[in-house]
Amino acid sequence: MNIAPLRREIEQIAKDKGIDKSTIIGALEEAMKQAARRKFGLEKEIEARFNEETAEIELFEFREVVDEVTDAENHISLDGARGFDPEAEVGDEIGIKLDTKDFGRILAQTAKQVIIQRVRDAERDNVFDEYKDRKGEIVNGIVRRFEKGAIIVDLGRAEAVLPPKEQVPRENYRPGDRIRAYVLDVNNEAKGSQIVLSRACIEMLTKLFAQEVPEIYEGIVSIESAAREPGGRSKIAVASRDGDVDPVGACVGMKGSRVQSVVQELRGERIDIVPWGPDPARYVCSALSPAQVSKVIIDEAEKSMDVVVPDDQLSLAIGRRGQNVRLAVQVTGWRIDITSESEMRELARWFADAVSVVEGCGEPEAELLLQNGITSLEDLATCSNDLLTALPGIDDAGAEAIKARAGELAVKRQEEIARAEAEAAAAAEEEARLAAEAAAAARAAEAEAAEQGEPAENAGGEAPASDEPQS
Repeated sequence: MNIAPLRREIEQIAKDKGIDKSTIIGALEEAMKQAARRKFGLEKEIEARFNEETAEIELFEFREVVDEVTDAENHISLDGARGFDPEAEVGDEIGIKLDTKDFGRILAQTAKQVIIQRVRDAERDNVFDEYKDRKGEIVNGIVRRFEKGAIIVDLGRAEAVLPPKEQVPRENYRPGDRIRAYVLDVNNEAKGSQIVLSRACIEMLTKLFAQEVPEIYEGIVSIESAAREPGGRSKIAVASRDGDVDPVGACVGMKGSRVQSVVQELRGERIDIVPWGPDPARYVCSALSPAQVSKVIIDEAEKSMDVVVPDDQLSLAIGRRGQNVRLAVQVTGWRIDITSESEMRELARWFADAVSVVEGCGEPEAELLLQNGITSLEDLATCSNDLLTALPGIDDAGAEAIKARAGELAVKRQEEIARAEAEAAAAAEEEARLAAEAAAAARAAEAEAAEQGEPAENAGGEAPASDEPQS
């Protein structure tokens, strides 16, 4: 009997799939056992064993040796048992080898399905064992295909998935492209992909810096906080444990080489590196870079700051669609309200008007109110008397008068703001109307020119071009 083919198949599968031979043999034994039970009956006690010498899967049906057979399916007489084992005694279990030559196609298919499933389970276990300790690392792979918006990435020994929500907007890949991604999760569930990747998470950003900056890897420089809008802009706050090491300079690198490597990997995403510090005002000012800050008013109880910037820095501080201040809020953990110097001067004038109901009070007291975190007339109208009476020359009666005046001015100011907004809306509507009329006039001119057989571009009165030479 030629026993080489099955042995070669087992060894080849073990090599190709990276699975231990004993796992494959176990799958074969289980497959044959299930197929035999379907053929001979589910109630029978059947075992399958791999014969190393013959490279065959042998099936044995076990029966109990009894004096009197009452169950022909599960019992065997003592005489019958001694035909298989001369030393058999009553009460023993005798294994009778079954004939597998007449296994049909359906039984063979059942065996095949069991083998495939067991091999697949073994592969999943191998992948899980290999990558469970790599969760939180950045891996390299090759884009293979796309499934419902997800990118399937070949990591060499396994496939991973990059879900749509973990992809960076405006990043496009084609099959065969190389890709680097962060291992977000590794699971051992029966359904779905085992390895989940991400390019949009904050950890992708911080891991890239850890790879590019030796000081971060060694623990000299640490990333204290990070915020990211994938594909747009990111901010990281860094600190140093060594006074001789500049954390920002270490992350930027010589001529920006280190940060540029991260930017290139993230395909042009802008990255702001700011120094972390225990002083919240200085920290927030750094987080709002590149905008310059004129003044900071801190409300520690609410963990909020009112930041005053020059008028020409307002749009820079806020950023496109509020991106800069939004990232600064995320990276610092403070609520930040940005005001221009002109708006603050106007607010100071309103405050001065409110406190002027008390004789001798004016701009100095208004400035003190701003420094104490009162940044609106509504706040002034509802603040405690203790805050106002702490100012020189103001008693309880004066505090009530100031609050009443602030309430009146708040209503007046809101009316002025509403009127200005209405005028701006009317102006915009008029501008849109004039633009629509101009567009309608242009379309009418084109239609008239078309009716007269003139090219539309010559409807304005220009002479048509001619190929004949001018005299």
